[in-house]
Amino acid sequence: MNTLNFSENLIRLRHEKQMTQEELADFLGVTKAAISKWENKQSLPDIMLLPRISGFFDVTVDELLGYEMQLSKEQIQKLYQELCRDFASQPLEQVMDKLHVLVKRYYSCYPFLLQAAVLYLNHADFAEEPLRQQEMLLEGAAICQKIISQCSDVEITEDAVAVKAFMQLQLGRAEEVIEILEPMTDPARLSRQYDSILIQAYHAAGNLEKAKSFNQISMYLSLLSLVSGAIQYLSLHMEQLKVCEQTIERIQGVFDAFDFLFLHPNMAAQFYYQSALVYAANEKQTETLDMLKKYQTAVLELFGEQKTVLHGDGYFDRMQEWITALPLGAEPPRSRELAAESAISALKHPLFDAFEDTQEMKEIRERIVNQIRGM
Repeated sequence: MNTLNFSENLIRLRHEKQMTQEELADFLGVTKAAISKWENKQSLPDIMLLPRISGFFDVTVDELLGYEMQLSKEQIQKLYQELCRDFASQPLEQVMDKLHVLVKRYYSCYPFLLQAAVLYLNHADFAEEPLRQQEMLLEGAAICQKIISQCSDVEITEDAVAVKAFMQLQLGRAEEVIEILEPMTDPARLSRQYDSILIQAYHAAGNLEKAKSFNQISMYLSLLSLVSGAIQYLSLHMEQLKVCEQTIERIQGVFDAFDFLFLHPNMAAQFYYQSALVYAANEKQTETLDMLKKYQTAVLELFGEQKTVLHGDGYFDRMQEWITALPLGAEPPRSRELAAESAISALKHPLFDAFEDTQEMKEIRERIVNQIRGM
């Protein structure tokens, strides 16, 4: 029973409620000495008392005992995709009730808790009321904080910090995000050279294949980071058309060099969409429609016969093992159906109102809708 941590949990829960042993004993109908023996690992409560104790402290019996139910990576992936499909097809609160049950059941399985937090983040905007959206983000942030406070896995903890930061940003707590992330992302930190050092170490150790594989993954992630940064750069310079045009031209060169539209059509669609917003904001109709046509091409590629999954290509040909090892594997963070709805609704942005009745806009929308309906 020592491995179940019942004694430690009982002490912690009692202290959190600011109760004495005697007060707990009175509630349970046992002696103070019995409580003392439980906390000192000298004896255990009768099994019939466990539901009463767990109910009093509002925890599950597993949590009370310290029993850590762990899910495999495959089980986590399956649950995540199942919940994604549920969000697309069932009432929000019904899915949230299911998610709450799973979080309580696997409250010590930190890899699952992290993906549960990601579900909160990616689906909070499904709530119609802003207050409910805020509640969901706060619940997700609380899950992240539990991971940060109690998980010993550095990678999972760092990911939880990032997810929580996204949530805080959506909650309007920008200053808190800056306080947390600014020291971690200082460009002068030597940790930014970890990838390069590790590649050299693999090579020096005679593991050339590992060096090549990791080098390729590092390049791929840097490419995604470059495009993602460019999308944000366009957003920050909406009224500076010259800067945006230079950015669009340069990133288009990157797209051509790496066949990016095929490699990552989702991010390509995001880039072309943001470019269209820039041109629309500057009243450039021809350029806006041109970017929306490219957005359409990326969306059609995204929702074509291939699943919307991560993949390499003829150049990035050493990534499959890495992709398979990701928490969600190659699957997207949102269901295919929800992503399709977002692709269509994106065309309703107010900046595109001036082009709503043009033949080009009607054709772009029609092609996207027909492609998605035919999935």
